[in-house]
Amino acid sequence: MRSTIKNVLGTALDVLGEGIFTGRYPVGSSIPPEPALGEALGVSRTVVREAIKSLVAKGIVSTGPKVGTRVLPAEQWNWFDPDVVAWQSKVGLTREFLRDLQELRRVVEPAAVRLAAERATPADIAEIETAYAGMKAAIEQGGDYVASDLRFHQGLLKACHNRMLVQMGKAVGALLRTSFEISTSKPDGPRESLPLHRAVLDAVIARSPAKAEKAILVLIDGAGEDIDLVLASRRKLPSLAVPAPRLKAPVRGKKVTP
Repeated sequence: MRSTIKNVLGTALDVLGEGIFTGRYPVGSSIPPEPALGEALGVSRTVVREAIKSLVAKGIVSTGPKVGTRVLPAEQWNWFDPDVVAWQSKVGLTREFLRDLQELRRVVEPAAVRLAAERATPADIAEIETAYAGMKAAIEQGGDYVASDLRFHQGLLKACHNRMLVQMGKAVGALLRTSFEISTSKPDGPRESLPLHRAVLDAVIARSPAKAEKAILVLIDGAGEDIDLVLASRRKLPSLAVPAPRLKAPVRGKKVTP
């Protein structure tokens, strides 16, 4: 029963969230009152009320007496929230969104990797090594490269042993997946980036913060160039509403650079 209620709430929340992102409920406009929304969505007022509470928590709407529920400017939305990223992905990723993502990575990841090179434990290194092995296996045999790529970067953030940066890593997971899916869609993108990942990991293992920072910047900037190429090609950008595409097994005889 509880899972059914949760599914109904999730569906109602998605409909309202997507309605805001598509412009059905523009910034500054009022969302219909609970009875009207409940009737339109085919759910109870309690479900509508909980969905609105979730939107308030995500910084997307505000509520108040006499003014009802109003859509707030995008600057106030919680862009670290996976639902917010997913809704933006469904209606279309913008150049501004991707630019903000790249700038965020350039600020957060180099600092985190420097700390990881100083603080990573053997268990941390083993986790990142496992993620790297998963990326390599996906390239060599086909499989879910994006999941291992995400695990690699979140492992680096965890290895810095800064609680705030670790929490940020969890929050930006959906953002990072967006970046990885786009760069992975470039032909041979994963194969070309694999040695760049290895350079980051080797620098962390060697306890070299400066080399680790330099290596992650090379990796981030390379991903940025891949994203620019994909945008220029006008290919369809990925949606977080569906699982990340799996890599196909390569033609026999094509080797992977470690």
